[in-house]
Amino acid sequence: MTSVREHGTDSGEATRADRPWRIVGQGAAALAAGMGVGRFAYTPILPMMHAQAGLSPRLGAELATANYVGYLLGAVAAIVAPRIFASRRALRPSLAVLVVTLALMPLTHAGALWSSLRLVAGIASALIFVIAADAVLTGLRGHAQHLVGWAFGGIGAGIALSGVAVLVLRTTGTWQQAWWTAAALTAVLAIPAWGLRADPAAPEASPRPPSGPRAGSGLRWFGALLAGYTLEGTGYIIAGTFLVAAIDQTAPGLAGSGAWVLVGLAALPSTALWAWLGHLWSRPALVLVALVVQAAGIALPVLAGGIVPALVSAVLFGATFLGVATLTLAIGAHLRIPRAVAILTTGYSVGQILGPLVVTPLLRRGYHPALLVGAALVALAAATTGVLRHRFPHHLGPLPRRVRAVRQPGSP
Repeated sequence: MTSVREHGTDSGEATRADRPWRIVGQGAAALAAGMGVGRFAYTPILPMMHAQAGLSPRLGAELATANYVGYLLGAVAAIVAPRIFASRRALRPSLAVLVVTLALMPLTHAGALWSSLRLVAGIASALIFVIAADAVLTGLRGHAQHLVGWAFGGIGAGIALSGVAVLVLRTTGTWQQAWWTAAALTAVLAIPAWGLRADPAAPEASPRPPSGPRAGSGLRWFGALLAGYTLEGTGYIIAGTFLVAAIDQTAPGLAGSGAWVLVGLAALPSTALWAWLGHLWSRPALVLVALVVQAAGIALPVLAGGIVPALVSAVLFGATFLGVATLTLAIGAHLRIPRAVAILTTGYSVGQILGPLVVTPLLRRGYHPALLVGAALVALAAATTGVLRHRFPHHLGPLPRRVRAVRQPGSP
């Protein structure tokens, strides 16, 4: 009897020990499906649609904008009605809808239908992200913070997977096959994500800001943080949408698709790395460094043509865009602004909608001018966010438990 009890105890302890990594795996699969493939597969497929489907640069930008509008609508729906849109029962339908929208893209050449499909896909991606993020943050509360980082690294894994698939199809397949492959990848990733458990999300709860000078200081710094993060959303999404097409204009062969694979591989460990660095150095300083590096990476393919600069650009971009989100949302939570994560994510989403619209008039001259605008916007975000380094309140005392739960990263 004693040995049986001991065996049962050991089994229970093993199960508890395995549970965090199961949450990491399921959350990473959901984020890879909803964001890495469902949202970002369009970037490597875009040049194929230009060459084979007659997609104009202007319509390509409009499709990107439709997807980002959908993402904003989904994020807002999850905030306004979390018990309906951000609960577990919405995860599986969202995964299914995303697969269907990807699979339907090749069945039409009508721009209006493509825009509608990308709009719906954006809504589904946002809901998947909100639900998966809530499940990861809730399930891994109290565990090592790098686990959350690895879960969010699923976005990078999805980008790499879709990039490899499109890279193969660039030589032997068609744009239709690329979309069907993206749908198949999303369906496969949905299998482990299907069992992800998430409690019905409640609106993000934060106490009232502390009274006295701290409250005013927090608002002042938060204003700079919000402005910088909105500019980052505008600048980064220009590269996130047009980087492959821009590299294809100057680098020979399959450099563009190969670069997108590197973006995903660099992004995969980046969230865990930046979260770890945030406990060693000042987060405002790290955000500034990440934004400067990202701006340089976006501009590099324009300033220096060829394969090597293109690949270096991809690594710099992939290693920073998720890290900026990780650090920014952690700073917002630290400042104790009510609903900081929701406000910052909304600003970021608005920036993503503006990005393609801002550069659409430039696309008739190719994608390089668009990348320069994106790099300039990210550099401006760095300058704006740099204000945070001046007398930043690093120590505000211990956070209440419910606020501590949202210190981890939200989304690109």
